[in-house]
Amino acid sequence: MLNRNVSKVRLFFRNNFRRVETLFFIAKSLLSDRQFIYLSAVLVSISTAFAVIILKGFAHNVFNFANYINGYLKLPYINSLLPIAGILLTVLVVRKILNGRMEKGTSSILYSVARRGGIIPRKQMYSQIITSSLTVGLGGSAGLESPITITGAAFGSNFAQKYKLPQKDRVLMLACGVAAGIAAAFNAPIAGVLFAIEVVLTDVSITAFIPIMISAATGAIISNIVLNEEVLLSFKQQHMFDYHNIPYYILLGILGGLVSVYHARKFQKIESYFARMKKSDYRKALYGALPLAGLIFLFPTLFGEGYESIKILTNADPSEILNNTLLEGFKDNAWVLLGFVGLTMMVKVFAAGLTLSSGGNGGNFAPSLFVGSYLGFVVAKLLHLLGFAKNLPLSSFTIVGMAGILSGLFHAPLTAIFLIGEITGGYNLMVPLMIVSSISFAVSKQFEKHSMDIKHLADKGDVFTGDKDKNILSTLDLLSLINTDIKVIKADENTTDDIVNLLSSTHHNVFAVTDQKNKLLGVIDFNTIKHIVFSPFKIKYSKLDELITTPPVIVTIEDSVETIMEQFEEANADYLPILKDGKYYGFIYKAKILEAYRQKLKEIVIE
Repeated sequence: MLNRNVSKVRLFFRNNFRRVETLFFIAKSLLSDRQFIYLSAVLVSISTAFAVIILKGFAHNVFNFANYINGYLKLPYINSLLPIAGILLTVLVVRKILNGRMEKGTSSILYSVARRGGIIPRKQMYSQIITSSLTVGLGGSAGLESPITITGAAFGSNFAQKYKLPQKDRVLMLACGVAAGIAAAFNAPIAGVLFAIEVVLTDVSITAFIPIMISAATGAIISNIVLNEEVLLSFKQQHMFDYHNIPYYILLGILGGLVSVYHARKFQKIESYFARMKKSDYRKALYGALPLAGLIFLFPTLFGEGYESIKILTNADPSEILNNTLLEGFKDNAWVLLGFVGLTMMVKVFAAGLTLSSGGNGGNFAPSLFVGSYLGFVVAKLLHLLGFAKNLPLSSFTIVGMAGILSGLFHAPLTAIFLIGEITGGYNLMVPLMIVSSISFAVSKQFEKHSMDIKHLADKGDVFTGDKDKNILSTLDLLSLINTDIKVIKADENTTDDIVNLLSSTHHNVFAVTDQKNKLLGVIDFNTIKHIVFSPFKIKYSKLDELITTPPVIVTIEDSVETIMEQFEEANADYLPILKDGKYYGFIYKAKILEAYRQKLKEIVIE
């Protein structure tokens, strides 16, 4: 009875999903290309916004649950135990559900744009939601914004693939998903637009602005309607700018750049250490989770995203941040408060590095805001205690510090300026935001040529390269090069007579052989079997299995054109079968890639 009801539910959703798909295909045929792009931007942003709501809501509820246990049930160790469970569960999901592989960080988006023509695997539409909610929701010291942007990018990319949009529009839809994710996560549409342009897209035309703005606005609206204000990082205090404090903001900018470099380098060392570790996934997870548990026990504000502690630092009584810590009895001592905040700021990178390198999923966006706010507070509080500036606004410096670290780590000063401007509900701090962000960016750029997220890609030449052949190949649209119109042979349905009839009625000489689930079993190549086909005796007594050969190499839709060309050279082949989500998708021919390369080279020469 239960199985029958489940089947009915599945059938209901499948049928309704197909109806919706049909409507979209009809809309695509009736609307102009530009109108369909606008419609697509709205649909992608709605999907992304609801993903944000699920992630943020889950993380916030777990945080409240942990605080409830701490405050009322008097179990102070729960904050340390939950992250261990979260990281182990994340590793379990990756191994059992995601085939042992998961891409992390916004660098995966940049790689998809540069090397895959904007193609992102379908599993990224749900894998990031599941894994990051387990890691961060259960207290892992990382952020949800990177998983949110990857999820949004995956929605945009797969929507474009589904409706066969060209590569340019596919990358645009990817950027729309990213913009919607940032806008929904912070209720900051301008920051969403700027992040998509500064970080994801390098070449933006004025026509691309409109779909991105539509997506960001839609994402922010849905988030604003559904999510409670306490779930979002927002500040309602009025912050005023005093030009007498400019020298101190300059100091904050310089320190912001230096702390950004410190954070980036320490994180990369931790990441490299775990990458070299020859342990099983579960043991590696414990090697990271146990020290993380110790850090969270000593510094409880490292639990989860840490946004609640940022809000505490901007309140009238920042000493509340010592609640539920070993130093709670020293709340009245300003130097103890300063030392705790400063030390927490310095160890945050270790907490984030242990969380993400040991198997958890999340990003460095939230940690950058965490570190920035703590840095701003430390600078203002220290100057006050030393007697240099007794009237510095602690809350303003705490907020402006976030822009400094965000700008220094991600090399995205415009995003940093407008994000903090939007979440503070006004632009009274625009001048100090510009000062701190620009100086921090300049200082960080002196020490680190590339931002934290793309440094490893830049080192391998996967984003920035001087090889012109690679650059041209990376701009080719892989989907447009794949031949999907060739008839597929079903192993349990077709016979050798069907093969002969097929060869005589079509100009194709290569066919894929699949099972009922479209899993590739092999290929039938006329050049290989023509000695059988032209012999009536042999063809009569040959079985279909005898005509099937195994291709030398099988490539996937996730491979770059450059990688596929390398496979062609190694296999000395003229064609290769290509898979999508583990199933047969089509054939790609070497000659077609070379012709597309020649056309692209011709366009560049003409320009």
